Amino acid sequence: MAKTIRDIYGETLVKYGTTDERIVVLDADVSNSTKSAIFAKAVPERFFNLGIAEANMAGIGAGLAAGGKIPFINTFAVFLTSLGLLAARTYGSYSNWNMKYVGAYGGLSNGFDGPTHHSIEDLAVFRTLPNFQVFVASDARQTAWLVKNAIDHHGPMYIRLTRNAIPDIYDDNATFKTGKGNIVRQGDDVTIIACGLMVKPALDAAETLATQGVSAQVVDMFCIKPLDKELILDCAKKTKLVVTVEEHSIIGGLGGAVAEVMATGGSGVPQVFIGLNDTHAETGTLNALFEKYGLTADDIVAKTLKGLGK
Repeated sequence: MAKTIRDIYGETLVKYGTTDERIVVLDADVSNSTKSAIFAKAVPERFFNLGIAEANMAGIGAGLAAGGKIPFINTFAVFLTSLGLLAARTYGSYSNWNMKYVGAYGGLSNGFDGPTHHSIEDLAVFRTLPNFQVFVASDARQTAWLVKNAIDHHGPMYIRLTRNAIPDIYDDNATFKTGKGNIVRQGDDVTIIACGLMVKPALDAAETLATQGVSAQVVDMFCIKPLDKELILDCAKKTKLVVTVEEHSIIGGLGGAVAEVMATGGSGVPQVFIGLNDTHAETGTLNALFEKYGLTADDIVAKTLKGLGK
């Protein structure tokens, strides 16, 4: 069975954290869920469980950053954008301190805890904060790179992780760069831009579209901020339609970011937004939630064909 993204995250923290004494890890009493517990077991002297006190945890993380440490601040994504937001805005964004916010159980992956625990606004919140970089993990190899990149980059950062295992998108030779999306499938008729858990359904949709005579290019936009504006405008120039797919509200997330680029770049190409349509999500399995809110590969196919007028 494939390892979950959160397991890869915890193991990669240990890989670098055992020898880099700048790395400290904080959690809000959910370390078994976020898998920061893997680090806690390996490096207990640099792990801090702050209990169910997310705002305090973020504030302590800020203090550690001010002292030259690299704090990885962990809890469910929804609590970072709410209870942890003041420290993110004041110390991460305004003061430009070296804080790494890691949102576990992003999107709808905390399905059985329901609307209070879904994180469908986190990308919108964090990408509005000056100085913050924003990433969404799309597979295991990319997750390992994101941890190393967070260590190497000095400045505030938000990384969204999912609860689940994700099928591999990349091989061992894959490369990633801040501010650059990756074309994971070439196509000429339509561009599907996705991130995180939605990249695999986008690729599956492209396979189905090919059987219907539609050539779909798929882009993994794992870096939401800074955004790859050049790639977006090139895709808009090359294809007749841009489709954005995200496990997030269609307001302010990946789709909104892409729309801003296309509008200011004068692309003149229509865009289809696939995501949650200004609603909170219900409780249920991830598959059931994807079906209810139109996030399956079949939904991507149907909405893309409609966008093309087919």
